Amino acid sequence: MPDGLVLGFDTSAAHCAAAVVSGGRVLAERLEPMAKGQAERLMPLIEEVLAEAGVPLSDLTGIGVGIGPGNFTGIRISVAAARGLALSLGIPAVGVTVTEAAALDAPRPCRAVVAGRGNEVFWQDFDASGLLRQPAQAAADTLPPGPPITEPTLPTAVAIARIAASRIAAGEPLPRPAPLYLRPADAAPPRDPAPVILP
Repeated sequence: MPDGLVLGFDTSAAHCAAAVVSGGRVLAERLEPMAKGQAERLMPLIEEVLAEAGVPLSDLTGIGVGIGPGNFTGIRISVAAARGLALSLGIPAVGVTVTEAAALDAPRPCRAVVAGRGNEVFWQDFDASGLLRQPAQAAADTLPPGPPITEPTLPTAVAIARIAASRIAAGEPLPRPAPLYLRPADAAPPRDPAPVILP
């Protein structure tokens, strides 16, 4: 595990989670269940986790962020925060799927399954070389045959930070984090025509 100070966070589900890792050590980690309010809570939570770790923002070497799949609004909150922090600090930000985080350190091949809303789950299969198929969404009782389901071995934010640290240390080009959506948004466009803008 490469050294460095990496902040990881996620709001893709009904929680607000953040962690700071350095090498193989978890310096601080927090997960707060919440159905709403992540936009207001994320930055204060990040400040609290950094304070607990004794790490100022300026010492961070990278950021890992959960990009989904999951809650549309939650994903956008985290991705926007990661991009803003990375830009202001001049450090890389790495997008990590929650299924990748759930499969970290699991024996391969394996299937990561993450709870969604109601009976829905997000799932992804991994083989010995890494990715076997892209994340998908399905009812929990309709998953196709595949490798054994793995249980996460680390808190989500810790796994996200560790994966981000590994990718940063590899020195490969890192695209900006972008939300991973598996279905269209629930919100429908307005039926009324847009207002006319007067000159």
